[in-house]
Amino acid sequence: MKEGYQKYRPFPAVNLKDRHWPDARIEKAPIWCSVDLRDGNQALVNPMNLEEKVRFFRTLVDIGFKEIEVGFPSASETEYEILRTLIEQDLIPDDVTIQVLVQARPHLIRKTFDAIHGAKNVIVHFYNSTSTLQRKVVFKTGMQGVIDIAVEGARLIRQLTEEEMKNGDIHIRYEYSPESFSGTEPENAVLICDRVLEELGATPDNKVILNLPNTVEGSTPNHHADQIEYFIRNLKGRDSAIISLHPHNDRGEGVAATELGLMAGAERVEGTLFGNGERTGNADIVTLALNMFTQGVDPKLDFHDIKHIREVYESCTHMKVHERHPYAGDLVFTAFSGSHQDAIKKGVDYMHEHQSDYWEVPYLPIDPADVGRQYEPIIRINSQSGKGGAAFIMQQNFGYVMPKAMYPEFGAAVKAACDEAGRELMPQEIFDLFQKEYFGVNTPYNLKRYKLYEENNADDETVVHFEGTIRFHHEDHAISGVGNGPIDAFFRALSTVGIHDYHFVSYSEHAMTTGADSKALSYIQIRTPKGNTVFGVGRDSNISLASIKGIICAINRACRMDK
Repeated sequence: MKEGYQKYRPFPAVNLKDRHWPDARIEKAPIWCSVDLRDGNQALVNPMNLEEKVRFFRTLVDIGFKEIEVGFPSASETEYEILRTLIEQDLIPDDVTIQVLVQARPHLIRKTFDAIHGAKNVIVHFYNSTSTLQRKVVFKTGMQGVIDIAVEGARLIRQLTEEEMKNGDIHIRYEYSPESFSGTEPENAVLICDRVLEELGATPDNKVILNLPNTVEGSTPNHHADQIEYFIRNLKGRDSAIISLHPHNDRGEGVAATELGLMAGAERVEGTLFGNGERTGNADIVTLALNMFTQGVDPKLDFHDIKHIREVYESCTHMKVHERHPYAGDLVFTAFSGSHQDAIKKGVDYMHEHQSDYWEVPYLPIDPADVGRQYEPIIRINSQSGKGGAAFIMQQNFGYVMPKAMYPEFGAAVKAACDEAGRELMPQEIFDLFQKEYFGVNTPYNLKRYKLYEENNADDETVVHFEGTIRFHHEDHAISGVGNGPIDAFFRALSTVGIHDYHFVSYSEHAMTTGADSKALSYIQIRTPKGNTVFGVGRDSNISLASIKGIICAINRACRMDK
């Protein structure tokens, strides 16, 4: 392995000194063509059966694909079967064009035309390999030999099209692929495609799709973009062609190569959902389309329910979408890191406060709701999580809006629970911990009875009276106090039985639900006799009594912590 790199040659660069694509932007969606039912299907361990293919086809239509390659009907009976089923059962919408693939070989071309009979809109996609390596190793012929194959195939396809259109109401378009375009000398790729355009009679009003497959990804994406720009600049019949991309992902750069290819002037993309395909796969149309979406470009495809699309994909292909797959993976909107969680929470709060027209949440390049993802799994809690993560979960999942000063206290309790469990804590476990920490404490002080009322004093000022019974040291004690508010009155009442040296620091409150039966939550921060600060939480339909409960909770927790 150490010396093995010496047997590989670097990818030959295109001589394009004044390239324009680096300054371009993707400002509109390309024409999309799904090749899931052909290129994706042929790469499966267990290819889809007819029922699965039909279900997948319908899903592609629902997503918005207007061009769908349904198979290689001359290759096998199962490939032929799906095409005939779609046609004979009238499953192809009028605005959807089916695409069929065939090698540039006469007997296969004739069989393909037999298969498409009765369809309304068809793209006949033919190809032959043109790469330097395949000419040398596989075909043992020169460039003229492969040009002849393509031209003869084009001639037959045009002849059969004319015959088919005489006999039926069918609209046939053409697509040609110099297979392994990326491994073909740029000038030879231009030469063969110009000859095919001539033979097919391409015009600006009757364009031919020239599909340029990056069949085996062999370079960085910038070299691919150079190849596309060179091809477009030098093609004589440019105004009579639609330039299409068909990238593979051998270097893991299929999406990037596609994006740069579009910047170089391509107008159409062939790919698959989640990048399924031979070897490391095809270009992933889900990622490509949603990348555009996050840049303010309408991708013209609908992924608003990515979960359903993923379910169909996994059910039909028996493949799995990886947890880290962009936009669709289980973990792609999840933050475990404390700093990430804090930034996400602040971003969500900012959006609510400012009613911003733009998505402005750190670490989330897309609003999960735009693809049907929920907010519950955005922040998940383990031992690496920060103080704001648990607060986010309590707010988003359960409606508890803790004050920021409380984050470290509850966050420390959650972290200790994670360390003890040795794993991630689920939202319900965090909620249960909160309940135990703040509502499960009634010692040493247990407030058994309480009453609040207001009256005017001698100076005609409104004052609050607290009366109640508190139990500690196994005895009940009557307490009462008067103050300028419920909290002040309660602290004064506590002092009458020796509970003092606790000082009020801060207070916040909110309603848990709307309506007459809404519960109120109060968060009370106090300073203990030892100088520490601690929070208590109170819950009651009466906000004043919720505050009283919060104070008792805080004092009980302080007693436990100061031991």
